[in-house]
Parts: sequence; C-alpha cells; structure tokens
Amino acid sequence: MNNSFKKATLAEKGIPTVTGEAEALHLSPNYLTSLLTSLTGQSTQQHIQNKLIEKAKEQLSTTDLSISEIAYNLGYEQPSSFRKRFKNKTQLSHLTFRRTFN
Repeated sequence: MNNSFKKATLAEKGIPTVTGEAEALHLSPNYLTSLLTSLTGQSTQQHIQNKLIEKAKEQLSTTDLSISEIAYNLGYEQPSSFRKRFKNKTQLSHLTFRRTFN
C-alpha cells in the first residue's frame, strides 16, 4: 500500500481506493478487507484513512504548507473534506495540532 501514499501519486491520482489497493496486491477487494479485518480489526478503508491522517500529521508538524496544500498533496479535492476528516480522526483541528509543534 505504501506506493499509493507517495506525495506525487496522491496529488495526481487522488485518495487511494480499496479496489485500487486490492488490485495492486492482486487480491479481490473483499478478500483484502476480510484479511485486514481479521488481522487488525480494521477494514481496508480504515487503513487508508489512518495512513492519510499519519501523512497529514507529518506535513503539519514538519512543513509550513497551508491546509489547502496539504489536502491537495493527500489527494483531497476539497480542503474542507480533509479538515473535517482530520478533526474527526484526531479530535483536534489542524491548527490546534500544528500549534503543538511551534
């Protein structure tokens, strides 16, 4: 899955999909989700979202990029969608998270 999360790939192709990740691994989407769920308790979609949040935290803590630039780098077309997902997953706004590193 890591190739799908490279900065250029995300910006060009958008947010990775369950189908795309399964195809890259030569598995069916259902099998991949079943396998990940049995091993980790999380679905493929949850793994994708967690990886995106991890990448966002990295960019928020190590760069001065705007939230719109980070959202675009992560494959989001709308920064508002990214902001909402970030807050939902971390319980912090992107600004609050970034302030903890300054």
